[in-house]
Amino acid sequence: MPSTGHQPVVRLGGTPALGLFVASLFAFVAETQLSQYVQADLGFRQPFLIFYIVHSSFTILFPLHLLYLHITSQHSVRSLWASVLHTLRRQLSQASSATTAKPNFPTWRFCRFLAVLTTGLTLPGLLWFIAVTLAPVTDVTALWNTNAFFAYVFSVVISGGKWDVRRLVPVTIATAGVLAVVYGGSTVPGDTSDAVRGSSVAADTHRGAPLVGDLLTLVASMIYAAYQVLYKIYVALPNDPEVQSDTLYSPLSLADSSVEDLEDPVEEPLLVTEEIIHPLPFGLYPNFWTSAIGLCTLLVLWIPVPLLDAFDIEPFEMPRTALTYGVIAGIALTGAIFNAGFMVLLGAWGPIVTSVGSLLTIVLVFVSDAIFGGAVETVTIWSVLGCGSIVAAFAILAYDLTKER
Repeated sequence: MPSTGHQPVVRLGGTPALGLFVASLFAFVAETQLSQYVQADLGFRQPFLIFYIVHSSFTILFPLHLLYLHITSQHSVRSLWASVLHTLRRQLSQASSATTAKPNFPTWRFCRFLAVLTTGLTLPGLLWFIAVTLAPVTDVTALWNTNAFFAYVFSVVISGGKWDVRRLVPVTIATAGVLAVVYGGSTVPGDTSDAVRGSSVAADTHRGAPLVGDLLTLVASMIYAAYQVLYKIYVALPNDPEVQSDTLYSPLSLADSSVEDLEDPVEEPLLVTEEIIHPLPFGLYPNFWTSAIGLCTLLVLWIPVPLLDAFDIEPFEMPRTALTYGVIAGIALTGAIFNAGFMVLLGAWGPIVTSVGSLLTIVLVFVSDAIFGGAVETVTIWSVLGCGSIVAAFAILAYDLTKER
């Protein structure tokens, strides 16, 4: 194959992406355990309020990332901010703006994208919250984790690509592994990014409409899968590794420059021209979107809190002890780390590898419950085989992502 002048792309994103992946997995386990502790042991049973706090905490990610880069690099906050706005303008500008050297910032288009992303990240969690009050937790967990399979299906359907056995087989294996873990005696919670879904409170709730609960979970799983795919296609930068090597995803058309300008490898040294940093530092762009989602959540999703209290669905109450405040802060911190990592990896690895990789949280929660939660009795041959299947499926996909095609 002729050389293009670029160095070979490291399709797993190098050390930063792998380190972020590991941190995200352990952050999810901590979020799950803390969520169970605050509701089951400390008695603070406010799942929607915790959900709201966790998602609102995403707001701090981008400012903290800017501060970190300002301290550890030669870049000023002004140049970093200008570079993010420049990148957003190029990603979101309509094709009709391509004739101008510097099109106006597409504010309305940005707001629409933000509303869709916030809905795509929030609605599945809310549907899950409703579903666990209607259907058995095992059913809800199993159905929720089919999002990895739907992510592959939507990737093919939306992009018009071909079915690839190298991906279909691992995704199917991982989905079967989830079913084995869930129905093989394990009681681990499903793979989610929300504190609500780590709660064990719904386990004691009366369930009078299991079919409705199952259908709601299935819809939530499909929405979440579609969110991952659409984020990759329309929001992620085209200099993310999988975009360069995978025709499944076709990024948004750029407005005022050639694609070549943005297709530098992930680990290429940063270039600064007239205060515009190119490419952006690793993770800064997805962290901007994650923080924007957090701010949108903060400003909008407080509305259901008084309504839930008024209808006595979730009577509002504040934490009563410093320990409860501390644990909720821990849930928010770990939830922010997990979701930030998930958004970054969606761009770097794509929805298929990321969603299957996220299923490893089931394995980690299963192990942590067995070791620290005294749930050794939940360990069965099926749960062990299921965990092994998930690990094997991710290994296959990761290998396929790193090798030359």
